[in-house]
This record gives sequence, C-alpha cells and structure tokens, in this order.
Amino acid sequence: MHLEQAAMAAPRDLIPHAHARSAAYGLREQDVMDVMPLAGADLRCTLQRNQLLADHALPVMETLYHQIAGTHSMVLLTDPEGVILHALGDDDFVARADRVALRPGGVWTEERKGTNAIGTALALGQGVQVHAGQHYLRANQFLTCSCVPILDPQGRALGALDVSGDHRSQSKHTMALVRMSAQMVENHLWNQVHADAVRLHFHARPEFLGTLVEGLAAFGTDGRFLSANRSGQFQLGLSHSALQAHTFASLFGVEMGQVLDHCRRAPTALLTLRLPGGVTVMARPEVRPQAERLWSGDAPRQAGAPVQVRPARSAGLSGLRYLNTGDPALAQAIDRVTKLLGRDIATLILGETGTGKELLARAIHHDGPRRQAPFVAVNCASIPESLIESELFGYEEGAFTGARRKGSPGKIVQAHGGTLFLDEIGDMPLALQARLLRVLQERSVAPLGGTRQVEVDIQVVCATHRNLRAMMAEGSFRQDLYYRLNGLVVRLPALRERSDLAAIVQRILQSGTEPAAPPLPVCPEVMDLFARCAWPGNLRQLTNVLRTAALMAEGDTAIRREHLPEDFLEECEEVAALAIAPAPAAQPLQAITAAAIAQALAAQGGNVSAVARALGVSRNTVYRHLRAQAVG
Repeated sequence: MHLEQAAMAAPRDLIPHAHARSAAYGLREQDVMDVMPLAGADLRCTLQRNQLLADHALPVMETLYHQIAGTHSMVLLTDPEGVILHALGDDDFVARADRVALRPGGVWTEERKGTNAIGTALALGQGVQVHAGQHYLRANQFLTCSCVPILDPQGRALGALDVSGDHRSQSKHTMALVRMSAQMVENHLWNQVHADAVRLHFHARPEFLGTLVEGLAAFGTDGRFLSANRSGQFQLGLSHSALQAHTFASLFGVEMGQVLDHCRRAPTALLTLRLPGGVTVMARPEVRPQAERLWSGDAPRQAGAPVQVRPARSAGLSGLRYLNTGDPALAQAIDRVTKLLGRDIATLILGETGTGKELLARAIHHDGPRRQAPFVAVNCASIPESLIESELFGYEEGAFTGARRKGSPGKIVQAHGGTLFLDEIGDMPLALQARLLRVLQERSVAPLGGTRQVEVDIQVVCATHRNLRAMMAEGSFRQDLYYRLNGLVVRLPALRERSDLAAIVQRILQSGTEPAAPPLPVCPEVMDLFARCAWPGNLRQLTNVLRTAALMAEGDTAIRREHLPEDFLEECEEVAALAIAPAPAAQPLQAITAAAIAQALAAQGGNVSAVARALGVSRNTVYRHLRAQAVG
C-alpha cells in the first residue's frame, strides 16, 4: 500500500499497515535494536538546526508535563526525522525509557524502531496513539505513546510532540492534551512569523475566538494571502497551496481597505464575514502599527495598487469616547482616567468578569501619548504558576532546563515605552508580587538567571474582579503592592447596573455588520427581557447572545425571542428566581461568583462548556472554581 493510501486508512487499519511497513524494512518483532543515539557534536548540530522549533515548543512542553506529572510518563520533542531533541519526565520512568533510547539523541523512525507513535505519526503526517502490544518491537511494548506532528506556517512538518509512558498508566485524555499542545506550538510560531501582517482570527461561533480552534489567516496590506493555520484551512475548505491563488477579497468578498478602516474606527469590534462555502463567521482583524503605516488611511485602496507609506491617522473617535455610551457611572470612570492620561499614575480597574476591563485599559493606551508603543496584556490567571515568572520577567540563556538558547526578554521589557496591562492581578502568586513591586519602584527588571538590570519605561494598568482589600487582610495580597498599584482606582459597573443597555445593544450589533449596513432592530419583547436579565457574564455574555441571535435572525426583519439561545432563556428564568432571595450584602463577590458557578454546574449536569456559555465566562474560570473546591 502506498503511503498516501495508508494515511487515509481507517484508524483500525492504521496499526496493521504500519506493521506491514515495519516488516518491509526487514525488522523482526523479537529484534533488540541497539542503535546508538546521537551524541556530542552530532546532537549539538541537530539541536542548533531545530532551535526555532525548540524556542516555541519548550514552554508548551513544560506546561504539558505539569499536566501529566506523576503518571510514569515523559514529554518528548523530535525533529522531522524522528530524532528526539528534548525530554521532560518522571524520574521513575526516565530510567526505563533510557534503556530503549527514548531520550535526546534517540532516533524513532519506523525504519529504526518499527511501529511507534513518533515514527508512524511523522510517516503519515497525522496524530497517532500506539498502545502496548501495538508496538512492532516487543522491547517497546511496555509503552503507550501519543504523538502529533508540528507543522510550520507553510504546512511542512517541523517535528513532533509526544507523550510516552507506562502502558498501565494509559489515559484516554493524553492524546487530546498532546494535540492541543501541538496546536499551541504551531499557533505561537504562526503568530511570530506573521507578526507584521494583517492577521484575521475567525470562527463560526464567536465564543471560540481566542481559543485553539479559531481560524488564523495572514494577509498583506494589499490583500494578498500569506498563510493560514490548520483550523483556518479547514474552515476555508481549501489547502494551503490552493489558498495561495486567493486574496482577502476573493475569500471573503470584502476589500482589505474596508477591513483596515474598520480596525482604525472600531479596533475591538468584530466583523461578520462569509466564507467561500457560504458559512458566516465572526472575525477579529489585527493590524500592528508597522502594517498600519503601509495603509494610506484615506480611501479604500484596491488590492495590488501601489502602497503609500505614511503614518496612520487617529480614528475619528478616541477609544475612551467610543466606550462612553451614556451610563453616568461609566462616564464618571472615563472622565477620571481621561484627566490622568499621560501622567505617571498607575491605574487599577475593578469590576466583575466581563465588564470590559481590558477594553478600558486598551482605550487608556490608545488615547495616551504612548499609543504608538506596544500594549502588552498579561492575564495572571491564565498562565500556569510555574511559567508566570519567566513569562513576565524574562530569563537569560541557561536559566533553567529547556530555556531558549538566547533567553527571552519577558512581557515587562516587551512593554518598554508603552503600556503593561496586568489582568486578574489578584491571581498573581504571592512570591512574585514582591518582584513586581521592586520592578515598579526601580523601573528596571533583572531576568531570571541574570544579574544585569534592564531599564524599563512603562505605564501600568491593572485589573481584577477580586476584593484586594479582603485579600490583604487574609495575607494573600501584599499591602505595599496594592498601594503602589492604586494610584487611580476606577470601578466599572456591572451590566445589570447600567442605564445605557439600549445603546450597548445597538453598538454591539453595529460592530458585527458592514459599516454602511444598518443592524437588525431588536423587538420590544426582547429588550424587555434584556432589561430584566441579571447578566452574570456582563458585556461578554451580552455580546455572545446578540451575535448568535443576529445570525439566527438572518432574513428576518428583527431579532425576536425565538432567535435567542435556548440556554440563555433558561438562565434568565433561573436568575430571575434567584433574584427573589438576594445574597447578603456582606457576602464577598468571590463567594457569589462561586455560588453562581456551582448552581450553573448543577443545572448543566457538570458540562463545563455549557456553564461557561451560560455565564458568559471562560472555561478557565470554571476550572479554577472546581480546583478551588477540590482544595477546599
């Protein structure tokens, strides 16, 4: 059977076909392959050739290892030839793995090792799990291995990511973890390669934007197609080679000039686009200043026309004015931050999840004198505790096992000259709070493993939904850091407290339509329902509900009750019942949030994704609650 046919074979046929190839290579099941791993200069040369892959994969490998630690397993990174480059594993398993050359320098092609996850995955170009006796060589049958190839932005195999372990500790979730981790590496690499392109994030379901399953596509400012990740190719229904013949206009029916105008006018708003197959998607375009400067900023330019280089002009409305839709409490908060624009005063934004804290931080940056410099956002709750220190402060070469060859500057240094936004600052580990305080006081940072101080000039904006004063009282947040961060404290009102609901609805619906097209009106019955809803997910939840309803109402004259998501209607009834017996005023917000998540989990039968959708929060938030309950 040809390799192309084997790649298309049904999963149940994959192992027999791989065994047939192994036999064709002249291997016998009882063979003990005494193949010496690469070592010394040969291994160093191989590592140098694959440094780009390692730079993006090692941080992901560490996260993956923390997820499987204690399961008698190890995480492996290979080059496209099946040579193991790096390994992280449990001490009790590494010694056993070493006996079969499952270590850096080991060569795990099918020709050398017979059927195995690494060699078979690279041979077929797809993810493969090989369990125990499915290995061709008996010497390897104590293993269970899950491997997924890692592709570069042009669709070529850069290497592979693998988890191998004792077959008795097999987990049905391992393959999914490896697949997600490989996607993370691919997306990190993709974003770096196309950092200065016009990047489009898209998906048919807006809640999947910013997740691993979102489509990514890169274009030149003239609309020329550059690249798309795996999910992007799948959603567009075209291979990477087929996409090379396309432009933005031929794929989406919209000129690139309109997209760039949209980015200047409403940089945080989503676009509604139609894919070649007719599917409607929500999209978030991103244009870095380098790319914006290639756009004239006057009239839409046809694809292929000469590029006029001039600085991009500011949008007609400033970011802060764009956010002001008439609510007095929000207007007061905007007025307060406006008065301090350009001053060296730290800003702390308080508010429930989904109230728009990052939108306000971006608007502060957009309207201030640092607008041409970087805006660097760090979510302290989403980065694993083991990685947040190196992610934030950077590290020198050799600072720890797996550190990049040239080190990493860290988010603080990346924000030099611009704005550092620390979201969910209340989730920062206590040990790192002292380091952050020192950076803010001295205006310099020392990377991990280094002694040199790097001077930084940054504007700091922080945000949290937690009660930092209560955390100080219990000793989980430093008092000195709190008073360093709260130069100006503003609180964003929850959506249920705002008086500008109709204006917000109009703004969200307008952001999802073409600039010249009026959005669908919302019927009075739905607006009345919105006014009575408690909106535990705030603006994020309202945005998801409206965008789903607008898609369901296509071809109709208005958004009606039947167009609303069923789980939202059910939640409205549940929240209305809860409102009859409100929580005591002294109950902290954290406890109220935990109670809402617990109730939603019960109502949704423990379905985390359904709970996240119902509450308008991320799945990470729900998982954090579950971990906290388990610890408690």
